[in-house]
Amino acid sequence: MSPRSAQDRQALRIALTGLISLAVAMGLGRFAFTPILPMMLRDGWVDLNQASWLASSNYLGYLMGALACALQPWLWARLGLRADPALATLVRIGLVGTTVLTLAMVMPVPWAWLRWGAGLASASVFVYASGWCLSQLNRLGRPHWGGLIYAGPGAGIVISGLAVTPMIAQDWPATWAWLSMAALALVGTGLAWPSLMGHQANLERLVPVDAGAGPAAQGPSRWLELTLTTLGYGLAGFGYIISATFLPVIARQSLPESVWLDLFWPLFGIGVVVGALLSTRLAASHDKRLLLCAGFLIQAAALTIGLISPTVPGFVVSSFFLGLPFTALSFFAMQEARRLSGGTAASFMGLLTATYGLGQVLGPLLVGWLLNLTGAKEGFDLALTLAGVALLSGGAFFGFLRYRYPVVSLG
Repeated sequence: MSPRSAQDRQALRIALTGLISLAVAMGLGRFAFTPILPMMLRDGWVDLNQASWLASSNYLGYLMGALACALQPWLWARLGLRADPALATLVRIGLVGTTVLTLAMVMPVPWAWLRWGAGLASASVFVYASGWCLSQLNRLGRPHWGGLIYAGPGAGIVISGLAVTPMIAQDWPATWAWLSMAALALVGTGLAWPSLMGHQANLERLVPVDAGAGPAAQGPSRWLELTLTTLGYGLAGFGYIISATFLPVIARQSLPESVWLDLFWPLFGIGVVVGALLSTRLAASHDKRLLLCAGFLIQAAALTIGLISPTVPGFVVSSFFLGLPFTALSFFAMQEARRLSGGTAASFMGLLTATYGLGQVLGPLLVGWLLNLTGAKEGFDLALTLAGVALLSGGAFFGFLRYRYPVVSLG
């Protein structure tokens, strides 16, 4: 076997491990709630207002988990501990936590705490799996393969959506849906586990800058660049989360008799997978800020289509294109974080993820407030409009950054 072939095999194994890890933690642990929500509403587990709070508790956990990731080196230093935990070990812990917390949703315990814990676990898996995989791929000279990792959430969304669809058609209780998600999470954890054993990638080593990229700005300009990047990525979290949480519910209100209702969510996941795979071809030779700007505009257009055309074709187009840049945005943002952050890549990745998480917390809370204020249809329409404005603003931020801070060379 040639060295190049051996490196390709190793890189593919690493990328697939990251893909499976994010499929479990994000696609199942977090977003299985979306297709199961209509079952929970039907079974009387929650009403829409309570569902908004459950969603926000999950996103709050995600926010706190991301903050913990960002602050971990500082916290470990304050405690006098070595600031070099094995990232692969932390990923394994997050996967086990995701599986246990998903299973616990069938138990008579406070679900808000379970969703909070699932958010915490998913953030740790996202940050540490991203850091571990991107670092390993960079060492192997295959950084652009990182886009495969971010197909994971989409794959999990497709699997969970397709698994739940026949259950809804057969009027199965929500309990069986959550048991099925826990079983799928257990299978995914088992598949990822072997590759996560024995790899001791350290936080300090997550430093390499994208090949050929020019240095980030220094001084006040650097802080402005970091700040706008952080705020822009936070707007991405707010912009997509309303549809990502309530898409099946919104579709049921617009098309109550349609047989396609439960396929819009898997279609969103297919868009995520396609976008992640496309990102592997785009990331190596394009300015990440230009790609981020394009992703924001695509999601804003998708939201607009769903608003002005709440029909089957409208939801098909809106669902697919809303998903298309979903995790590609995360891939580009994490690469940009590594370019900008110098020796604190893992911390800046955590900060970006935390800001994104804050946007996710605010989205469902806004929906719950608007539903109480105006009613279901008007509340969702207004919330989606505000989400579109947020996405356009985020795109403007990254467009400005590309204009104001040009990169010398992108190879």
